[in-house]
Amino acid sequence: MLAVNYTTLRDNMKMYMDKVTNDYEIMIVTRKDNKNVVMLSEESYNNLMENIYVMGNKANYDWLMESKTQLEKGNVNIHELIGEEVDE
Repeated sequence: MLAVNYTTLRDNMKMYMDKVTNDYEIMIVTRKDNKNVVMLSEESYNNLMENIYVMGNKANYDWLMESKTQLEKGNVNIHELIGEEVDE
């Protein structure tokens, strides 16, 4: 996790935004009176929101944990996908 003050961020905005998006960094932008801001990529944000949604619903969470247990026990089936073949 990166921490940078507002002035440094403003002076180097592109570099820091590239670091956040390309390197999946989360950055804290420090400001006066401890009114800090967190910067993260849209991809990271979407992932976070999806996890909150899945984990926030007990039925989804239980289903996910059961699936994880089955996978860890090796109780899996492998299937070929059904669909049109694509000529290359």
